[in-house]
Amino acid sequence: MEILKAATDWAKSEVFSTQFFILFAIIFILASVGFWQLGKTDIARAYIIPLLVAGALLLIIGLGLFFTNKSRIKQFEKAYKTNAVMFVDTELERAESTLKEYKTIVFKIIPLIIASCALIIVFIDKPIWRASMITTIAMLIVILLIDGTAHARINNYNKQLLLFAKELKK
Repeated sequence: MEILKAATDWAKSEVFSTQFFILFAIIFILASVGFWQLGKTDIARAYIIPLLVAGALLLIIGLGLFFTNKSRIKQFEKAYKTNAVMFVDTELERAESTLKEYKTIVFKIIPLIIASCALIIVFIDKPIWRASMITTIAMLIVILLIDGTAHARINNYNKQLLLFAKELKK
């Protein structure tokens, strides 16, 4: 039963964490509206669409993860009661796959995209390009912040799963 509590706690933490995607999405969208209403310069007007797009993307990510993890909480107890060993094996496989994705996407690709955007800011002088690259960097930093904590949580969860897998196979 301890593994079920660990799995449920992890999923509840993920649900809480994904709400920050939604919060930042709202902030980006409100900033877009602010630039639309108050922006007088070319660079201020250039932020309207990029902030709106970034806000929409963060909202989609946040809502998708929120509902996925929310439904996962309900499925955990059913899967555990059906077959505890299979539940642990499935969760281990999913956690390890997710850790590999984090290692590649979050900690390698996203920093490369941020660096590329920074270079574009230096070399291209058009307001829309600068606003788009700055907004992209801001959005990716939000993703890094949230996914950095999510990586730590799933790493701890994976370690717990490994311990429970050893106990179940005894």
